[in-house]
Order: sequence, then structure tokens, then C-alpha cells
Amino acid sequence: MTIKQGDKIPAVTVKALGENGLDEIDTGALFAGKKVALFSVPGAYTPTCSAKHLPSFVQNVAALKAKGIDEIICTSVNDPFVMKAWGKDQGVEGKVTMLPDGNADFVKALGLNFDGGGFGMGTRGQRFSMVVNNGVVEKLYIEEPGAYQVSSAEHMLDNL
Repeated sequence: MTIKQGDKIPAVTVKALGENGLDEIDTGALFAGKKVALFSVPGAYTPTCSAKHLPSFVQNVAALKAKGIDEIICTSVNDPFVMKAWGKDQGVEGKVTMLPDGNADFVKALGLNFDGGGFGMGTRGQRFSMVVNNGVVEKLYIEEPGAYQVSSAEHMLDNL
């Protein structure tokens, strides 16, 4: 079942690369007590994700924070090492938190996964964005397959 506005973010454990190796991140705790702009891309280093989606949030950090966003989180079904490298390449440090979802556990719990096997990508997360306030989804924007419009930082800003 797909998550919807008013639903609580599911608590799933994912692994992220920290300063001392792999850290376990509980998504329930990650979204508690703050207002978060979360967006999902189908894959690190993929064309639209690298040229438009992640950069739209990096470029709009100040504007999103001015509208009450405490943290911006990017998730993708990629391993922690790829997400760390992609974030470094995209200059996200201090701007966007990279949340690896290596086993697709988080997007599956959200009901926002898809089969990218036809593209050689396996299970992936759909392209979407949402505003999460203290763990509860306030706004949710899910892209149609192949589209990039409603999940952008600009669209989110226009609707905050």
C-alpha cells in the first residue's frame, strides 16, 4: 500500500556510511521532531537525477529553510558507498543528507518502489518528494513514470 498524506513514516533500518564505517539509521527516528523535505531518485549518477533532481534541492537549500524546512534528505536505492561518493561529487555536504536504501527496504515500506529490471537496475524507488513534519507526511508528490516535474525543489517551494 502506498503511503499518503497524514500517514506516519515507517521505521526501517538502513545503513549509511559515517565517519567510522557503516552506521544504522532508523527512519522513524530520523524524521522525528523536525520538518523534512524528502525526495527520492531512481539512481545515483543517472542522468536526470544528477543533472536536475539533486541539484534542484542543493540550489534551493536557503529558500526551503526560509519556508520552515529543517533538513533536506535525498534517498535512492543505492549502497552507502555510492551515495556518499555521489553526494561528494554533487557538493551536498552541509546541505542535503544522503540516505542510502541499498536493499530498497525504505521505499518498499513506503509503497513507492518499482521494478527497474528492464533497464538493468533491479528494484528502485520511484521519483517523488514529500514534506514530513515530525514523522507525518504533510505533502506528497509522486512523478508519473519517466517524468520530472512535481518532485522538484521548485515545485515543493511553490507549495509550501
